[in-house]
Parts: sequence; structure tokens; C-alpha cells
Amino acid sequence: MKRFLFLPAVIAAGSLFTSCTNSQKVLADHETVKVESAADPNVFSVEKPEEFPLVEAVAERVHEDIQANGVVAPDVSRTVPVMSLSSGRVLEINARVGDEVKKGQWLLRIHSSDLAGAYADYQKAVSDEMLARKTLDRSKELLAHGAAAQKDAEIAEGAEEKALIDVKNTAEKIRILGGSVEHPTAILDVTAPVSGTVVEQNIQASGGVKSLDNSPNLFTIADLSQVWIVCDLYENNLSQVKVGDNAEVRLSAYPDRVFKARVSNISRVLDPATRTAKVRLEVPNNSGVLRPGMFATAHFFAQGTTERIALPATAVLRLHDKDWIFRPAGDKQFRREEVASGAAATESRQYIIAGVKAGDRVVRNALQFSATVEK
Repeated sequence: MKRFLFLPAVIAAGSLFTSCTNSQKVLADHETVKVESAADPNVFSVEKPEEFPLVEAVAERVHEDIQANGVVAPDVSRTVPVMSLSSGRVLEINARVGDEVKKGQWLLRIHSSDLAGAYADYQKAVSDEMLARKTLDRSKELLAHGAAAQKDAEIAEGAEEKALIDVKNTAEKIRILGGSVEHPTAILDVTAPVSGTVVEQNIQASGGVKSLDNSPNLFTIADLSQVWIVCDLYENNLSQVKVGDNAEVRLSAYPDRVFKARVSNISRVLDPATRTAKVRLEVPNNSGVLRPGMFATAHFFAQGTTERIALPATAVLRLHDKDWIFRPAGDKQFRREEVASGAAATESRQYIIAGVKAGDRVVRNALQFSATVEK
């Protein structure tokens, strides 16, 4: 009975010894294994690195170049509204939007009921003054012969003075309405107060001209020898543009011409829908090619300068919507690194916002290098 109990114990001990031996063998095998990390996909080895010349990134002091879209508009300080103090009906129009007009040129002819009423008042005042003068002359003659009292003569003299004032006032009213006492007529010519270009028209033939307090401008005349470019500037660029900064303006109609401009005003109010502020540029327009309503593109140049890192455009590789450069990593190796590109400095140079410092050396021709190492 004791023999059979001892046998399982011996078997169990043997199994335990075998298990320990196998574990030690496995551990020993692991001690001889070498784990190697996977190769870096951004590191490339070449046999002849001298075939790929390097170029050094340089720091340049540049003016900030910010672009904004705008539209040509008349200079408000050089814009004059054309109005009529007389109401009436339009008989004839002698000007249209876009016409060049001279000062004193008639633009509109109307039949004015106001002017007709003013002439009637003037004629009545003249008639009353003639009667008052005759009465005064008679009173003076009677006073001289002792047939009238001094009081009656003074009353007649006062009536004459009032009649003269009425004549003067009614004549002035005719002048203000645009008429003339020498040529009494209800037909009124509305003339141009200044020379310039008609940029707005709010009246048509046979239309009615209302009184001054509730009528828009009949015409608007602008001197277009200097115009505005009104641009929308995003709020994140507002700190980079200041009043007095210079700008260059290009028009879709004249893509090969550059117009010099100056920032004259920056709005203090943002458009809540577009998050932009209106920026006003003043542009000389002696040639007259800038027309109100034209679309324009403005490039702003800040008064101060900013340091920018520049590389040849060939040193930057555009791949998968990202920009890359190749930097020497030693032992005939080069590392591909992502950079953030800015605006183009010239046709052959590129500004780098992040990823490269002044003095860093990179492969001059990134496209050629990439094509070679990926064959």
C-alpha cells in the first residue's frame, strides 16, 4: 500500500524538474535574441551624397504683404449732390450716368409750380410797393400844403418800407428757387454745380421732382481724378495694417498695371457676418482708367519689417498636401521633415514660416532627391 502512494509523488517531482529545465532553456534562448527597431520611413541613405548639393536658409527683413479684395468707389469728399429746391414735373433730361459734365451745364429741365407761385408773389409785392410809394408821395405833398397831418405821412412812409421789404424777399425767393426776376418763367433749368462725372441718377423723363426734404439727389457728380478702393480686411490681419501704409492695387481690367495707393482710413466697426473691417485706400486717377464699381485686389505693405526665413523654391517638395524638405542626417543619410510654407518671396524663392531656421542646410533640389531615393 505504501509503495503505490510513493510512486505518484516521484512522478510529480520528475514533472516539476522537467518543467524547470525547459523554462531555463527558454530563458537562455531569449538572452541570445536581438530586437531591432523598424527603419524610419523619413530617413534615406544614398551612396553619393555629393550628387545632391545643399543650400542654406537665410533670414530676410521684409515688409508684411497682405492681400484683400475691394471695389473702386468715388471719393466722397469730391462728390457733390445735384438737388432742386423747386418741386415740379420733368420736361427734359440732358445728362445720364457716366456722362462728363461742366460746371453750369444744364442737366434737367422742369416745370415748377413753386417757381410759378414765387413769381406771382413777387408781382403782387411789386404792385403793392408801387401803390405804397404813390400813397407816400401824396402824403408828403399834402403835408407840405398843410392839408395832412404828420402822423399820416409817417404811416405812409412805414407802408412803403414794408412794401420794399416784401419785394426784396420775394425776389430772393425766386433766386433761391433757381429763377430770375428779369426772366419770369415757371420753366426751371437745373445746372451742374461742379465739373465731373455723373455717377448717380435718381430721376427719369416725365417724372416728378419732390420738395427738398423728401426727395433723393437728382444726380450725383464726382471728381474722379482721385478715387477710393474700399477693401474688406479680415480681423486677424488688422494689427498688420495701419493708416499711412502703402499699398499696390491691381485691377482685373488691367492685370499688367500696378497702381500706387495709401491707406487713409480703417473702420472701427467689424461686419459681424464676414468678420471684416472696411479699409479705405486713396488712389490718384488722373488717367481716368479707374472707374467706380471695378473690382480690385490690394496688396498692403506695412511700414515696419518682419524677419522671414527664405529658401529656394526647388528646396521645398509639395507632397500629399504638405510641404517637405530634406536635411542631412550624417553617414550618407538625409531626413525628410515637414515645414510650413508662407507666401512666395519671388518666382524662385519661398518663405518658410516654421520648420527651418536661418543657417540650416537642406537639399537644393528636393524633387530630384525624392525621385532618386524612391526608385
